[in-house]
Amino acid sequence: MYEFLSGPGLRIAFTLFFGGIAIRATSLYQLSRVKDKVVYNHINWGWGLKSIFYWMVPWVSASTRRQPVFAFMVFLFHICLIVTPLFLNAHNILWDENLNLKLWSIPNWLADMLTVALILSGIFLLVRRFARPEVRILTGFGDYALLGITMFPFLTGFLAYHQWGHYETSLILHMLSGELLLVMIPFTKLGHAFLFFFTRVFIGFEMGGRRGARSW
Repeated sequence: MYEFLSGPGLRIAFTLFFGGIAIRATSLYQLSRVKDKVVYNHINWGWGLKSIFYWMVPWVSASTRRQPVFAFMVFLFHICLIVTPLFLNAHNILWDENLNLKLWSIPNWLADMLTVALILSGIFLLVRRFARPEVRILTGFGDYALLGITMFPFLTGFLAYHQWGHYETSLILHMLSGELLLVMIPFTKLGHAFLFFFTRVFIGFEMGGRRGARSW
């Protein structure tokens, strides 16, 4: 199982990941040309890029300033989610062996800290969904499941690295859940990882290019 997941399985997961992103982005673009073609009359890349930038900086947009703790946890969760798997030394070995891709590696102690931070911030976001009625009413089983699926590779990877419990089981679960997460991103709500940019640009065109108003 390890040989498959670390070789063909990894390549299949990345193929579905990038292929799914390309297919979904293309289909949404084509749909927008039909349903929202008026937006293209107000294309202004200055406003579009500002819309992305100001939503990616903590406590700049009005909504993040109104909920500073929530905003901090969301930014922390996403930073850890991106940085840890991309720059983990053990992952870089797999990138090099299977994709001929070499990235800078972070120290293992920092990867540990980022993993713990992701798990804690993920628990915060999970509890918030239960505790806040206005959030709970909009949350379905799938939302809880996706949050759990996102956190599971980090939990199993942490257990495997520190060899807490059965090492081989933790390692297999880590690789399997990580590749499952990759495959699910383009086809579920996790697609906001790339659709965020698509949406923010369109809102920037609409609010800034058409109305001359900020969208953050």
